[in-house]
Amino acid sequence: QVQLVESGGGLVQPGGSLRLSCVASGSIFGIYAMGWYRQATGKTRELVARIPSSGKTVYTDSVKGRFTISRDNAKNTVYLQMNSLKPEDTAVYYCNAVISVVRGGTPNDYWGQGTQVTVSS
Repeated sequence: QVQLVESGGGLVQPGGSLRLSCVASGSIFGIYAMGWYRQATGKTRELVARIPSSGKTVYTDSVKGRFTISRDNAKNTVYLQMNSLKPEDTAVYYCNAVISVVRGGTPNDYWGQGTQVTVSS
């Protein structure tokens, strides 16, 4: 059983910062890509940022220059540092990870339960 647990959401004023964390635990052989998605009320879930096990990170255009994704492989953790937050960043943020549970097994997508980020004055 694999679990992803997010933390760090909350209410922040426009221009403020938050740091999200997501820890993967359970029966894990290997973690490949990790990422953050978000879903605002009435909208579809969208990719915010993604970081592979090696290679280039990817950001959606609206967060480039403001958000930074990073990971600590020793801790099975991915972070999202969010600066210069705007009201339009308000959403539930979900952690995603591509994980294999056995050597040679097919990697699968796993999701966290989501953490609310609200940007408002």
